[in-house]
Amino acid sequence: LAERLAAHVDATTVLEETDNPFLGDFYADRPGAGLQAQLFFLLNRHRQQEALRQADLFSQATVCDYLFEKDRIYAYLNLDDNELFIYQRLYELLARDVALPDLVVYLQAPSEILIKRLRVRDPEQEPYSPNPAYVQKLNEAYQHFFFHYTATPLLVVETSQFDLAGSDEALDDLLRQIRGMGRGTR
Repeated sequence: LAERLAAHVDATTVLEETDNPFLGDFYADRPGAGLQAQLFFLLNRHRQQEALRQADLFSQATVCDYLFEKDRIYAYLNLDDNELFIYQRLYELLARDVALPDLVVYLQAPSEILIKRLRVRDPEQEPYSPNPAYVQKLNEAYQHFFFHYTATPLLVVETSQFDLAGSDEALDDLLRQIRGMGRGTR
């Protein structure tokens, strides 16, 4: 969706890097692997956001498929108190360098639909079987975060009834909503 959206508005695209050498250990519940995986993602996202500061001078817009603050959502779910203390200190240092977006679009769906989408997300990868309880907790954490989000304009899009990634009509409607955004949450 981010790539399609960027193509329609002639923007640069920044996609989250999902390769993380510590994820295997994290999924295997190896002690300390959660912190390692989380710090790896945090540093990758920070590096990408820093690169945006020296963005292409000819590009007037950037579409990013994640919000920097999302990293904290995962950290609070996956880390114990001691790990979270270390993580939070580093996060606070790095977050100072990250510019706020002009607009955040939160794509929302019920957990059951998210689980179905995760199972079929990339046909070239091995089949993925998400933990339903974890997806539910993660979805609730996202909902809580965005319910309280006030840093920038926020457009909340409930996506259970359509496919934003494949439907031209849905993409056109999303673009109309984005262009009509003002302050606050809609």
